[in-house]
Amino acid sequence: AVRLKEKGVATEVIAVSVGPKAAQEQLRTALALGADRAIHIETDERVESLAVAKLLAKVVEEEQPGLVILGKQAIDTDNNQTGQMLAA
Repeated sequence: AVRLKEKGVATEVIAVSVGPKAAQEQLRTALALGADRAIHIETDERVESLAVAKLLAKVVEEEQPGLVILGKQAIDTDNNQTGQMLAA
């Protein structure tokens, strides 16, 4: 998403994370890499994939990005819950 912004294809990059307060570290990393904004949906409960998908759908509905980039696979729990980027 950041590379698309650098090429002028996207105008804004938004990093999104669903998880505990510690997830803010990944959002700060995304901002340091060039994301313009970060959205943290904070929860201390274990979140299942379907719940994350519904939350992300709501963020997409509200933000109306032109492109959504999702990660394929997490390295910790191997359950496809990875970082997300929105590009406008």
